[in-house]
Amino acid sequence: MRKDMIQATDAFERVVHWSLAVSCIVLFVSGLGMMFKSFNFIGTMVGGLRILKYVHNFTGIFFIVSLVLSIRMWWKEAGTFEMPGDLEWMKAAGGYLWHVDNVPEVGKYNPGQKAFFLAVAVFGAAMGVSGLVMWFSTGFPAFAVRWMYVLHALGFLVLFAFFFVHLYLGTIGSPGSLPAMTTGRVTRAWAKKQHPKWLREMDESAKADVHAGGGHG
Repeated sequence: MRKDMIQATDAFERVVHWSLAVSCIVLFVSGLGMMFKSFNFIGTMVGGLRILKYVHNFTGIFFIVSLVLSIRMWWKEAGTFEMPGDLEWMKAAGGYLWHVDNVPEVGKYNPGQKAFFLAVAVFGAAMGVSGLVMWFSTGFPAFAVRWMYVLHALGFLVLFAFFFVHLYLGTIGSPGSLPAMTTGRVTRAWAKKQHPKWLREMDESAKADVHAGGGHG
């Protein structure tokens, strides 16, 4: 690895991330195809609305598995806020919305990323549960199933909006972020600017490994 690069994610993290992302896209597209008549052409493209429903339902299972793995993997680092540091970052909006001379330092995930993760965890779980109830509706009271449709639609609106915000901030909104989920490595310059506290922790961990003999191989 180049000296100016630092490992941000491992291969398994990237596989889980892209599994969740791709399944979300398929669910968004197939869901729109079933929900709105103007998008019914999506069903026609795959052989009809019945097939589109099968695609949607079984992709939903894949999404649920990816979501569970994501929550288990990232909850410790991205599922909780660290105060007062994260609060100070939020007050400054991370320097994204207006110029901030000294953006408060954050760890591996900033509060915006944590909010996105929590939204995906909560509303993704809600969509998974409501989707399963809708799929196997005969085993539930009619009023409960009706509310599941409402919950499913709400989850779609929230995740659809957050998805595009995440896409923007992970690419042109924060240049240098995308490699974290492609190659798994980011530049030290990017890490120092975006996540200085995490970079220090990584450097201190590397020094500790060297002193303990872990740097020899």
